[in-house]
Amino acid sequence: MRVEYDPEAMSSADFYRFLTSVVIPRPIAWVSTVAPNGTDNLAPHSFFSIASTDPPIVQFTSIGRKDSLRNVEDSGEFVVNFSSAPLLQLINATAIDFPRTVSEFDSAGIRRETSRRVRPPRVAVAPVALECRSHTTLRMGNSTLVFGRVLHAAVDDECLVHGRPGSGLLRPLTKLGGDEWGTLGEVVHLSRIPYEEPSAP
Repeated sequence: MRVEYDPEAMSSADFYRFLTSVVIPRPIAWVSTVAPNGTDNLAPHSFFSIASTDPPIVQFTSIGRKDSLRNVEDSGEFVVNFSSAPLLQLINATAIDFPRTVSEFDSAGIRRETSRRVRPPRVAVAPVALECRSHTTLRMGNSTLVFGRVLHAAVDDECLVHGRPGSGLLRPLTKLGGDEWGTLGEVVHLSRIPYEEPSAP
């Protein structure tokens, strides 16, 4: 027997909790930005994906008008830092709703690293950093989708396998429902099945 959910009969908060418990696991964009007064901001966003590969564009969603969004609108730049399992406590410490004038880098004791192409700093301990220039922002309901063109990428050389990042070495951290977080777990290798034209009779 199924339990039926009608989003129009529920509060938006209740259906949000339902959706985020179903759309799992979600990768986390640990986004660094710079406020107009020069304050470095750092916050996790668990609605994150690739929007295009040519040109390379990534996307994260700000629910409401969070500091990351406002800083991107003001500066046009951001960095997506890879959320790795060993960094869980640091990432969670940057999810606090600090005032825009407070730097999460400083509050959580996170070391900065200078970016190559953009002003916002990279997280020095993050195994991957994607330096982005704002491409488009799109308002949708109570949220804003932020699209950024990747101008430069940096990867810890210890996380590379045959020239590309290895998932087991990156140890990705994911967001699940409520206060649940997840890690990679078992990895299954399965080749895509090619389509073959049927033979002529």
